Amino acid sequence: MKKEVLVETSARHVHVTTEVLETLFGKGYELTKKKDLSQPGQFSCEERVQVVGPKSSFPAVSILGPVRPETQVELSATDARSIGVQAPVRESGDIKGSGKCKLVGPKGEVELEEGVIVAKRHIHATTADAEKLGLKDKQIVQVKINSDGRSLIFDDVIVRVSDKYALAMHIDTDESNAALVTPGTMGEILG
Repeated sequence: MKKEVLVETSARHVHVTTEVLETLFGKGYELTKKKDLSQPGQFSCEERVQVVGPKSSFPAVSILGPVRPETQVELSATDARSIGVQAPVRESGDIKGSGKCKLVGPKGEVELEEGVIVAKRHIHATTADAEKLGLKDKQIVQVKINSDGRSLIFDDVIVRVSDKYALAMHIDTDESNAALVTPGTMGEILG
């Protein structure tokens, strides 16, 4: 039996705390849901912010909701280099000592002393999904993506197991472009 997982592209985005949201958009401001994402409870927002690095900036980066305990900016390696930010490859939430940038909103700006990362490629799985696929939390696997002329095997894919998740593999835009991933692309978990 093939062990397959849907592969989704995670484009550049920002997660904010309530405090940062209010600094950027005004006191008492709440995020406006644009559409639900594949992970339960997660959504893209109408709100966008400018992400500013030493060399350049991205003028309209999407915020993902809901608000979080820590502000985090997720970029591809190409994105980070293009604006001059040193962003380590990390799991989401592991921001200690990570890259710096400035966020600019319509009502204010915030200098982040850390929080910019290139998200480590990962698979979200429920406990039942993990059992069915023979996976364990924090396990490192390989995933093969077949595409016309650009098939490749991703190594160092971390498995994240929680019943708050829905089964999917997340890669950034650099990785997605390298494998010519399109909506509905499935990856084969090799182990």
